[in-house]
Amino acid sequence: MRAIAATGHRGPEREAAAGPTTLAPGSASERSAPKQYAMLAGETVLARTIRAFSQHPRIDAVQVVIHADDTDLYRTAIAHLDTAKLLAPVVGGATRQQSVANGLDALALIGADAGRASPAAAAIDHVLIHDAARPFVSAGTIAGVLEALETTSGAIAAVPLADTLKQADVNERIAATLPREGLWRAQTPQGFRFAAIRDSHARAAAAGRTDFTDDAAIAEWTGLDVALVTDDAGNFKITTPEDMTMAEQRVAAGAAAAMEPRTGTGFDVHKFAPGDHVWLCGVRVPHVARLDGHSDADVGLHALTDAILGALGDGDIGQHFPPSDPRWRGAASHIFLEDAARRVREAGGRIVNVDVTLICEAPRIGPNRDAMREAIARMLGIDMARVGVKATTSEGLGFAGRREGIAAMAAASLLVPAPGA
Repeated sequence: MRAIAATGHRGPEREAAAGPTTLAPGSASERSAPKQYAMLAGETVLARTIRAFSQHPRIDAVQVVIHADDTDLYRTAIAHLDTAKLLAPVVGGATRQQSVANGLDALALIGADAGRASPAAAAIDHVLIHDAARPFVSAGTIAGVLEALETTSGAIAAVPLADTLKQADVNERIAATLPREGLWRAQTPQGFRFAAIRDSHARAAAAGRTDFTDDAAIAEWTGLDVALVTDDAGNFKITTPEDMTMAEQRVAAGAAAAMEPRTGTGFDVHKFAPGDHVWLCGVRVPHVARLDGHSDADVGLHALTDAILGALGDGDIGQHFPPSDPRWRGAASHIFLEDAARRVREAGGRIVNVDVTLICEAPRIGPNRDAMREAIARMLGIDMARVGVKATTSEGLGFAGRREGIAAMAAASLLVPAPGA
């Protein structure tokens, strides 16, 4: 699979990224292992690659070229991405080269008006072509390729060869040791002036040439000047299971280094009112009264929601779901807790464990404890082993001791990206 990012000119002083990025599939022989859709630490390789371009300030749009059979895989892979830069996907061809050409043709039609495609190739200055299976491309590499394109027709990310090269004979015996001076390993992104590389692809197609192994080779064949931009080995392509293991280790190491622990606490109380059941930690528990509140008054979930929001430094339940808003009258409290969990995910964090203590004389919590833990785990998307639910009385003291209501305390431990990480 390939990725193309195009940049468009916004003004005389700065090159803006107008950047449709196209990710095109390889040949049918590669279909048995769609690396771009493999999960990498909870997210597809493709999504990580798209984000690398969509978050770059000089890329204005991202476009993906997919295999005709991968529509559902693609939709699932990008469903969580929130970027206005992502254009509708384009169906690729039978080969990588044809798929890239399809992507280039689609980019030339940017600027559709009222459903009528109008050629707008002139609006795109440059295009970057990138392997979707290289999710670790850095912002510096993208910027370096774009900067090189200010003075040349093409520029590719590459790494100087450090290994000694051996030439083999037909019997796989060493025939010669080759000098490595001046030799580079081509990587991606490979950037070009848009009109020039589109013309190169058209000329290659007209000549029946389908044997080029990358877009730089096509550019060279048509006489374009292509510069080398020093990249790092960390921008590797995920091809084998060993590559995936290395990628997982890299993500884990980076996440651990950039994460910091956070702890939040929450407290809530609701009084009793006439009724026949209470909601506690997501479980309906029969009782001689109900808890009075604007929502379903689930005191346990309310305290836990505040604990998570507190750990995030993101206000409290009343700020996000004010009692004055009629939308939340009688609402199920799992809505509030699931929203807090979503905020953790969007912040790039994860919930390590949570603990709730219910303070009441009745109803009895013990018979419902595991059901409550299971409900909370499901709402937060974590293992039940990370959820604690306890109960205590107030020894007959205070409002809880007088059986006037129920109180709850909660604690939440998170790992979130450190500021500036």
